[in-house]
Amino acid sequence: MPRTIVTGGAGFLGSHLCEYLLAKGHQVIAMDNLLTGTISNIEHLQSENFKFMKYDVTEYIYIAGDIDYVLHFASPASPLDYLQLPIQTLKVGALGTHKALGLAKEKQATFLLASTSEVYGDPLIHPQNEGYWGNVNPVGPRGVYDEAKRFAEALTMAYHRYHGVDTKIVRIFNTYGPRMRPKDGRAIPTFVPQALRGEPITIFGDGSQTRSFCYVSDLVEGIYRLLISDYNEPVNIGNPYEMTIKQMAEAVIRVTGSQSKLAFKPLPIDDPKVRQPDISLAKKLFDWEPQVDLEEGLKSTVEWFKKHKDIKY
Repeated sequence: MPRTIVTGGAGFLGSHLCEYLLAKGHQVIAMDNLLTGTISNIEHLQSENFKFMKYDVTEYIYIAGDIDYVLHFASPASPLDYLQLPIQTLKVGALGTHKALGLAKEKQATFLLASTSEVYGDPLIHPQNEGYWGNVNPVGPRGVYDEAKRFAEALTMAYHRYHGVDTKIVRIFNTYGPRMRPKDGRAIPTFVPQALRGEPITIFGDGSQTRSFCYVSDLVEGIYRLLISDYNEPVNIGNPYEMTIKQMAEAVIRVTGSQSKLAFKPLPIDDPKVRQPDISLAKKLFDWEPQVDLEEGLKSTVEWFKKHKDIKY
């Protein structure tokens, strides 16, 4: 039975990953300081094969016994979070990645870094492939997240090349599904609660900026296939179906049956104009592509928000 660490295990993606790994027969240790994660995401996972440790992974990590996999998902990941928590975002990207890599090296474990499409910044090529180096403003408000992940990728590859650690890097594009925190600055967890309450849907700019939304079960499946592969360099995982933010807001209104109208606000600094993954490499390496269509994924997400509207974060 593989023994696996998931940092950020009480977060949106981390909790889904813990659930998936348990179903695959892993013993899972979820580590999280609960800065943006919540126990409610993982309380249903309690079993003899699951352990939660409240811990700040920017500190030295000690775990007794063998470890087979270390998956580093600890980080604020939404615009609202990393704009409000800039220092913590930089620390977990730098110090947290260093400590998690150190644990993987000590245990001779496979290490997987949760990176992001934000390493591409406001891209000058479209769609984005893994060979593109990006167009990032290192001193802008979003730079704390973008550069934290770019440093984390460089450090991960250094541990692979210099120490021989078996490393994987997943560049995650926009993902949605149950357990997202409402109003966290991302489109869907902002739009859905507003639509359910009949409030105006907040759109930044004119809504013409594009994103590509991947349902969480598809993303986790792609991450697992990368984890057990023999590939060590970055791989895009996301849904190549591109749409405007305005189109997404209209889709949420349609699925919820809401009477909400659109409300436009100024565009944040350095907000990317386009975002679409080139997933050719993932298809080639491990035959992965998304399976859940937008309508199906949105319905599932909306139902979750309806049932959990009283959760406090």
